[in-house]
Amino acid sequence: MAETNSKAEYIIGVDLGGTKILAGVFTHSLEALSTAKVSTKSQRGVEAVVERIARCVQDAVDEADLTLKQVAGIGIGAPGAVDFDAGTVIFAPNMEGWKEVPLKKALEKELGVPVFVENDGNICALGVHVAELKSKPRHMIGIFVGTGIGGGLILNGELFSGFGHTAGEIGHMVLEVNGPKCGCGNKGCFEAVASRTAIFQQIKAGIKDGQKTVLTDLLGNDLDDLRSGDLRKAIRRGDKFVDRIVDGAAQYIGVATANLVNILNPEVVVLGGGVIEALADEMMGVIVETAQDYAMPGSMRGVEIIASKLGDDAGITGGAVLARRETK
Repeated sequence: MAETNSKAEYIIGVDLGGTKILAGVFTHSLEALSTAKVSTKSQRGVEAVVERIARCVQDAVDEADLTLKQVAGIGIGAPGAVDFDAGTVIFAPNMEGWKEVPLKKALEKELGVPVFVENDGNICALGVHVAELKSKPRHMIGIFVGTGIGGGLILNGELFSGFGHTAGEIGHMVLEVNGPKCGCGNKGCFEAVASRTAIFQQIKAGIKDGQKTVLTDLLGNDLDDLRSGDLRKAIRRGDKFVDRIVDGAAQYIGVATANLVNILNPEVVVLGGGVIEALADEMMGVIVETAQDYAMPGSMRGVEIIASKLGDDAGITGGAVLARRETK
């Protein structure tokens, strides 16, 4: 096992996503010094992705003019079910071939620094709770909308991970029985109707059926380079088709929020991830209104629903929080 170096005064957070890997170097007071980004390319296999994570970490360290010897620990958020104690990714639905992957062991071998692996939704929730909300809310739910949909639960001031350490899989609540197929194998999961992947699939299916959209003028018919920010551009140019699909996703997010508020009655529901970062102005009003419509009378009283200001940096920030906690 990699040993902590007593001179190591920096920590690293890594956000491993279905499409990209982001790494950030932080001080112990959570000041960000540098970041680096590479694409995930999960189709190349597990070993190749592990090498890409290691490269991304090294790039971030180089960018900060440091060496790995000055790093106390690395916290990484992985998309899917994680065994925290073993540092293993049990199953990652949006990553090809990711079953029982010993990520902690593999990265410690590559980098020679202690590595701590947690579910990405949990990591993002930790980042928002500690760095953005200064650990104030006792009860917080995080919903993170990106390639998939991750979630994290802070209950009684602590990250809640449940009996088998898989709690918080908000993206796999079924919202539409017999709905579209999800990467996890089920049908109609929250992730299958409201993630970036789901939104893009609906847009591409609509174009095939002859729907007109500004997006094809911007990007061509195949939409290979489509990004969340392009949806915002299209809506602001009056694209009714894109507006309708984004509005539908926002309604699903609102329904999911109401379900979670009914069950857990948090002080705050924080929405984050790349989709919310790009489309907060277009989506948040619909999300809040729908949540209020679907919540049980009284359960929404005093509950705040907010968009995270950390945006896409919630994952690396949470990774740093985890590394700091585990290497103290």
